[in-house]
Amino acid sequence: MPGGGEPPADPFGQAKRCFEIIAAALEEAGASVADVVRTRVFIVNADDWEEIGRAHGEVFRDVRPANAIIVVRGFVDPRWLVEIEADAILND
Repeated sequence: MPGGGEPPADPFGQAKRCFEIIAAALEEAGASVADVVRTRVFIVNADDWEEIGRAHGEVFRDVRPANAIIVVRGFVDPRWLVEIEADAILND
């Protein structure tokens, strides 16, 4: 977690935090979430998909990137319930 803090305890909060990190990285590259064309969401518990999907929908409501949700056994940091990757196309 950037800054060494604790991640949010719930899947929705963690997904929102992931999207904040992604948005900050995109901004640093001169882009925004509007430039995202694909996301991959890795989750530990399949039952969390709706809450994570709700966070995804709040961020990408008008963008509609291709999306995959993959259930995994766990992450290196066991506090995390979700990890998210985003691919964006940037114009020069």
